Amino acid sequence: MRLRINQIVMSLAYGEDDVLKAICRELRCKKEQLENVEILRRSIDARKKDKEPRYILSVEVDFHGKPPMLKPGQLEKAPKPELPILGKKVPMVGNVETPPVVIGAGPAGLMAALTLAEAGLKPLLIERGAETPDRSAQVEAFWKNGTLDVESNVLYGEGGAGLFSDGKLTARSKDRARIRRFFETLVACGASPDILIDSAPHIGSDDLARIIPVLRNRIWELGGACAFNSRLEKIRVEDGALRGVTVSGKEIRTDACFLATGHSARDVYSMLVESGVALEAKPFAVGVRLEIPQHRIDTAQYGKWADLPTLGSASFRLTRKEEGNARRCYSFCMCPGGLVISCASSEGLLTTNGMSLSARDKPFGNAAFLVPVGPEDFPMVGKNLPMTGIEFQKKMERAAFEAGGSDYGIPAARLVDFLEGNMGGLPPERSCGRAVPAVLQNILPGFVSGTLQSALPKMLRELNGAELEEAVLYAAETRSSAPIRVLRETGGESISVKGLFPCGEGAGYAGGIVSSALDGMRSVELFF
Repeated sequence: MRLRINQIVMSLAYGEDDVLKAICRELRCKKEQLENVEILRRSIDARKKDKEPRYILSVEVDFHGKPPMLKPGQLEKAPKPELPILGKKVPMVGNVETPPVVIGAGPAGLMAALTLAEAGLKPLLIERGAETPDRSAQVEAFWKNGTLDVESNVLYGEGGAGLFSDGKLTARSKDRARIRRFFETLVACGASPDILIDSAPHIGSDDLARIIPVLRNRIWELGGACAFNSRLEKIRVEDGALRGVTVSGKEIRTDACFLATGHSARDVYSMLVESGVALEAKPFAVGVRLEIPQHRIDTAQYGKWADLPTLGSASFRLTRKEEGNARRCYSFCMCPGGLVISCASSEGLLTTNGMSLSARDKPFGNAAFLVPVGPEDFPMVGKNLPMTGIEFQKKMERAAFEAGGSDYGIPAARLVDFLEGNMGGLPPERSCGRAVPAVLQNILPGFVSGTLQSALPKMLRELNGAELEEAVLYAAETRSSAPIRVLRETGGESISVKGLFPCGEGAGYAGGIVSSALDGMRSVELFF
């Protein structure tokens, strides 16, 4: 009998034998009656500040003995394994002479291309930016002296915008089979097996830079091809169906294109509008990135146990409901022990993001604090109605660029100065050296700055011990998600163009590494 046992309490220093003993206590059996123990999930319980944090495990085990009394939610029969979805050979579909094209080598594009290759097709993966090693060097130059390559940068290139992030593998989806498939792929490419069981798994930008090229090489080994430094310029549509794409001046015949260009490829949106592809404006969110000393976060979450090395850097998630004239506000993309980074994909436009390495051991933690924005917040005029959200973003990004010194330095302010609307100075100790003192109200829309002024002090009070005087804000966080959705049928195709499969974050159907990867896989399955 295969059993699933939840809520097994273990010390932070548990070993394999400790898990076996705990299972034996629960089942009142001997070790010899157990086989094939598998830890499914592991989370840290630090709710009781007077007790040392501990792990809570969920496990499955083959049990040989008298069937125990089941307790729903705690001790129950293990569900049957979900049938594998991917990795099987499928009949060739479409025109064999025109292999499928995947545009964009972020999570959605990489997993779409891998899924196609594993199914026996030979996709062509197109990426406007450079391969990871070259891209990393370009990004370092940008951070050091403001040298921007508009085709290969923090937002464009192999690995997508997520390559320079915390590598959080947040998975709110219930699609366990595809999540497992994606995580197992990452592990096979060099990620830590811990991501398969941790409740809040992450990889880190340094490890991602090593893992992503291995994933791409798997596509090559299965017969796929990759073209870097190659930009999508046009799609060719005949009688409502895709017949080809133009990439860096060269036309490529294809009947199937998986469009996974990410939320920052604004020229692609414009091209789609010109090609008659249906788009719509969608809600998104903007705000600032807030940074505080990591030890304050650790103490708030772990109390006197904060220095235990097994715990690592703590994270947080804060929300504030709408009240008065202040809108809802929430933290997003929290980077423990990380860095605030400057991002740009166009001359004269600046946005921010956060990044952590795998160790998460830098002295500051940061998170975006965002305010929801909807189409009602920007004028819907002219023919390009879906593009108005981008113009809303650009206005803030242009102001941020100028306030930062017009060389991609980030405008910043101490929280206490922001609350008073003052310029002030910046603390010498901070994660971003190329930060410039600024009045952030001159960058943010009034309803955004007003909401943040109202909400931030109240939200930080939830982190007991966090000092307002130590918090630094960086502006502006504008690209947390796409402001546009490329409309598609339930079968995954564009409602306007047969053979065009918009997917991932740029298509408006995902938000983050995991959901983008899952959407890329699903789009290919629908193609089959």
